[in-house]
Amino acid sequence: MSTAPQSAATATPPDQLSMADVLRIPAMRRLWYAQIISVFGDVLALFAVIGILTFQLHGTAQQVIGVQIAYLLPIAVLGIIAGVFVDRWPLKPTMVASDLTRAVLVLLLLRATSVWHFYAILAAISIVSSFFGPAQGVAIRSAVPLHGLRSANSLMQQVMFGMRIVGPAVAGLMVSFFGNTSCYITDAVSFIGSGLLIASVAFHAPEAKAVHVTQNAPEHTGLTSIFSDMRQGISFIVHHAALLFVILALAAGMFVLGCFGPLIAVYVRDSLHASTRIFGIAQAMIGIGMFLGINALNAFGKSIRNTVLVYSGLGGIALGLALLTGVTQIWSTILGNLIVGFAVAGIIIPAQTLIQQETPHALMGRVGSTVMSVIFTAQIAGLILSGQLAQHIGVRQVFAVCAILLIILIAAGRLWMEPKPQPTPDVF
Repeated sequence: MSTAPQSAATATPPDQLSMADVLRIPAMRRLWYAQIISVFGDVLALFAVIGILTFQLHGTAQQVIGVQIAYLLPIAVLGIIAGVFVDRWPLKPTMVASDLTRAVLVLLLLRATSVWHFYAILAAISIVSSFFGPAQGVAIRSAVPLHGLRSANSLMQQVMFGMRIVGPAVAGLMVSFFGNTSCYITDAVSFIGSGLLIASVAFHAPEAKAVHVTQNAPEHTGLTSIFSDMRQGISFIVHHAALLFVILALAAGMFVLGCFGPLIAVYVRDSLHASTRIFGIAQAMIGIGMFLGINALNAFGKSIRNTVLVYSGLGGIALGLALLTGVTQIWSTILGNLIVGFAVAGIIIPAQTLIQQETPHALMGRVGSTVMSVIFTAQIAGLILSGQLAQHIGVRQVFAVCAILLIILIAAGRLWMEPKPQPTPDVF
């Protein structure tokens, strides 16, 4: 007569798929290959751009930072609007057209001769990327079951972090032997290869969940329709407490990384009185930490809730910053950067997974692009504010302030953004 064991069994979620299991899915495997070659090409091209600005055009530090801002800013500004179109356009043609367009734009770098040429071309590439990013998130959601999303996101982020470690070394060799043009041509070819791989994928879109629409609501057209769709995506995020928290956590992590880029070099020079070699090692530790964090997450974090992992990631970043603030030794700098990179993985992967699991398919483009916009805005804020703050209060104090803000965010998440347990009704 009792049905409790049977209902409990049916409510048990399936085991999380491993990265190997996810790669056995043909569509996901091709998306992963496309990510590898595309990101590798991007690293080569960006290395060549920075090299030309620094050593041939003798650009200032602000101009070099401007390259990063030129790439980040269009995505930050256009991200929310781009998601509206991604939700309306067919998925595969959107991604393929984005890759092929970027291949053409990258080739324009061959003709760039001034700082503003580089800014304009990178901004144009970024505009196209603002459509590709959320479309890729929809593609992963379409290709992989919900219990495989964490491993799928880990695979994609492994590519990002792995190329951050090995890409500059390969780019340096290519520039030395074949010149900067080889990097641009390789990037263009990588976009074409990525587009061809994506074109070969057969996407099976999940059944779209209905999005609540008030009865007798007036139909919108034109710009009114676009802004209505934008509001719908933003409203979904604002009214979903857990989703709002992980997006804020992602923004906080990206803000800290944005601060790190310009300030670690100054920290090594002024606080450690060390050489550029130590700076290179310290900078590499962030990428190595991220890479290790992703693998540790998949090995040991499968049964841990996404929100708990995000709290741990925020706390880990705060710990690494505290170590950099309190101890000014080479070993502590290397360890602190390693901890920060390791902890960032604890935010990025669970946050992406929770967003994909909780967002209705019909809103995936809008929510994904809004997240991109928030993340890139946070990175820009880190790049811009880090120098201003360091000038007024000092580099170590900036790290301390960031650590305090992360602790406050953890407390706010626990107090206001955790789902409240529902009271269990008495059974008589």
